[in-house]
Amino acid sequence: MRLYLTALNPTDSVTDGFLPAAAALGWDVTVLTDRPDAYPGHEAIETDVRDARAVIDAIAGHHRPDVVFSNSDHLQTETALAAAYFDLPAKDWRACATAKNKSLTRRRLAAVETVRSVRLPPGAEPPPGLPYPAVVKPAMGVASEDVVFVTDGHELAVAVAGIRKRRPSDVLVVEEFLDGPLHTLETLGDGRALRVLGGFRTTLGPLPHFIEERLDWASPGESPDEYSVHVTAALDAVGIGFGACHTEYVVTSDGPRIVEINYRVIGDNCDLLMADILDVPLFEWILRMHAGEPLDTLGGPAGQERFGAAVSLVADRPGVVVSAPPESSDTTGDGVRIWHKPLRAAGDRVEITHTNRDYLGVVRAVGPDRARVDAAVDDFRAREPWVVA
Repeated sequence: MRLYLTALNPTDSVTDGFLPAAAALGWDVTVLTDRPDAYPGHEAIETDVRDARAVIDAIAGHHRPDVVFSNSDHLQTETALAAAYFDLPAKDWRACATAKNKSLTRRRLAAVETVRSVRLPPGAEPPPGLPYPAVVKPAMGVASEDVVFVTDGHELAVAVAGIRKRRPSDVLVVEEFLDGPLHTLETLGDGRALRVLGGFRTTLGPLPHFIEERLDWASPGESPDEYSVHVTAALDAVGIGFGACHTEYVVTSDGPRIVEINYRVIGDNCDLLMADILDVPLFEWILRMHAGEPLDTLGGPAGQERFGAAVSLVADRPGVVVSAPPESSDTTGDGVRIWHKPLRAAGDRVEITHTNRDYLGVVRAVGPDRARVDAAVDDFRAREPWVVA
């Protein structure tokens, strides 16, 4: 089997998840990327991966493809078009384009839920009569970058002006603030059937920004059925049902409402965490879906489901990292396994961006229950502190 994987910068999902999974399956891998030097040890071809025509041409001039796949937020549409060109299993490119663009997502979701939303093209002023509080965000944004909570028209004007200094050509979206606890739903489908793997309860940092500080696992049975029914209906409305999908939603006083749909597996180490919690070869499963295997051939969790959490270690001030855990670690104690992945190092200069670039490191932990996981995480943070001064 020949896998063509389209990618931009390396992520843990790719380097620690999908590439090892392809090796475990015995597949040959060719990485198509604009950064071939970033994938040592793998065949990598420099390609304009943001252009489906360039991806198709690169594949056609190389080996016959069996799987064309990407986990990048930015490359789903292009990769789906390339896979379809070669008559391979693929996501619907229209669903990919809709999920990526938050304005298009809102239009498609109008069939299943009501969320007031306005599209602001470059140069347009916010119209009067918007609902407040509100959230302004780039229509094609990622990682909570330039996502801002506003309480009135003045704050909105200031936020829009600030975002446009950094993104003058971007379309923005202003929509009503969805008040309530934030959840995710993680799904996997083969184009015919959809499986709910579970989800996470998300803890955010203080407003007016939306940086994710912690995600705690919730098995499918822990949330009311109406939540997953609503989310899967939303996915169906967008046309999503093939491969992995990570959907964020808020449980409001009127019921669940979608925040955004990410047509790929969850990131920031939570995909690795989910695989550990369920004790399944998650990344192999996803690749096998893209090779055309039906969902019912995958099996289920190998053992008893456990509790897990991913805790982002967030810088709370600008400055220089003066103390940090020395390296990545993988330890076990009191039935809890903890992984620490440093994202910075002693001596690094830190600027606060209110995005996941403020993360100093990430800790993921898996154990038999929340109490022991929390105790293990607290102990690790006390023993291995990050200090910015």
